[in-house]
Amino acid sequence: MAQSGPIGNNTARDLHDAKEKGMDQMNRFADKATDQLSQAASSIEDAAGKFVAQGRQAGERMGEVAGNMQAALDKSVREQPMATLAVVAAAGFVLGALWKS
Repeated sequence: MAQSGPIGNNTARDLHDAKEKGMDQMNRFADKATDQLSQAASSIEDAAGKFVAQGRQAGERMGEVAGNMQAALDKSVREQPMATLAVVAAAGFVLGALWKS
C-alpha cells in the first residue's frame, strides 16, 4: 500500500527533482552539442571558401602562363619558323614515346 505523509511526499518530490535535474542536464548537453556542430560547420564553410579562392587564383595564374606561352610561341614562329618546327617535332616525338610505353 502506498505511504502517505512525509515519507511518501519526500519520495515523490525527490523523483520530481531528479527528473528536473536530468532534463536540465540533457538540455545543456543538447545546447553544447548544437554549439559544437555549428562551430564545425562554420569551420568547414571557411575552409571551403578558402579552397575555392585558391582554385580561382590558380586558374587565373594558369591563364596568365598560357597567354605568355602563346605570345612566346607566336614570336618564335614569326622570327624562327624552322627552329620552332624542330622543337615542336621533338616534343611530339617525346610525347608519343611516353604515350606508347
